[in-house]
Amino acid sequence: MEFSGGTVFPVMLLLLCALLISEGQNMADSTSSSCDYPAIYNFGDSNSDTGGIAAAFFPMAAPCGETYFHRPAGRASDGRLIIDFIADHLGLPFLSPYLDSVGSNFQHGANFATGGATIRRQNESWFETGVSPFPLDIQVEHYTQFKERSAYFYSQDKVASDKSRLPKPEDFSKALYTFDVGQNDLAAAFRKMSWEELRAALPDIVNQFAKQIRGMYERGARAVWIHNTGPIGCLPASTVKVKNPPPGYLDEHGCIKSQNDAAMEFNTQLKETVVQLRAELSGAAITYVDVYSAKYGLISNAKKHGFEEASKVCCGIHGLENDVWCGNKGIVNGSEVYGGSCAEPGGIISWDGVHYTEAANKWIANLVLNGSLSDPPLPIARACHPQI
Repeated sequence: MEFSGGTVFPVMLLLLCALLISEGQNMADSTSSSCDYPAIYNFGDSNSDTGGIAAAFFPMAAPCGETYFHRPAGRASDGRLIIDFIADHLGLPFLSPYLDSVGSNFQHGANFATGGATIRRQNESWFETGVSPFPLDIQVEHYTQFKERSAYFYSQDKVASDKSRLPKPEDFSKALYTFDVGQNDLAAAFRKMSWEELRAALPDIVNQFAKQIRGMYERGARAVWIHNTGPIGCLPASTVKVKNPPPGYLDEHGCIKSQNDAAMEFNTQLKETVVQLRAELSGAAITYVDVYSAKYGLISNAKKHGFEEASKVCCGIHGLENDVWCGNKGIVNGSEVYGGSCAEPGGIISWDGVHYTEAANKWIANLVLNGSLSDPPLPIARACHPQI
């Protein structure tokens, strides 16, 4: 069939439009389909530690874990953490700590986070300050060893049951890699630095974080989910010690303003670095998650969301005198007291003055998992698609 010159252009234009529509639909489908992660590998501090520091040193004491696990389960909470809700949301089991040698199953991932972990190595003792000897770069090295050794043993095991606790080698590139670290770098800086010194140190802290993300990319990580740091100035363990503060020291919600300013500055630099990494590591899907806004939104509107005032602590005793940490005994006003838990943890935001209750963690997780606080704004189930 022949077309006259007057009909060729409209037909070609129609075909071109159809092709563009089809291509656009394919691109939309690629970013709307679920990722079906076979595993999660997590890195961070006590906000996402499911038992690493407990396995390395001392187990958590009761009443930690009482709400969900009904026993101490390595978590600094009465129950589940945000990382637990992430795993559950994605249809995966809770993550076993890499450092825990008893009862661990790594088929669907591993948790390298440890309580007290920092981005930068600190010259402080865990026994004196709670700073973990497993900072982010060591956690990445643990992951490297885990990946290499698990692949070796997976290839050696001949019986299917012997492989049931090991990840499939091909699953590493399809897994979700989550990061929640930085709060302890700020806490350490508050102990040792002036605000000017901390401001000068922040670029190096963020750059060292970026270095580890690049290292994970070289090791095959592609879907990366990064939480910024929370409003550290709102932690009751610190705010309850403030007596007769000068004007402007606390914000309208009772949080230490300078500490939250430091957290927000860290987060600003972190987000800028994530944008740079996204352009640099074109094969990766890197998501920045504004957990700060979720946590501060809960703290600043506690009663509206069904919680008691945010300054309340469920487990332990904190005040102007000696702290009695959750599950421990101590001396207050000359008498020995026990730092037990409150009757209704579900109505309290802070578990022990530093960490959050399961109810608060669940509230925060529900807010961040849908992508409303993410850049790019994709829910976690679809955050494996690189944004062009």
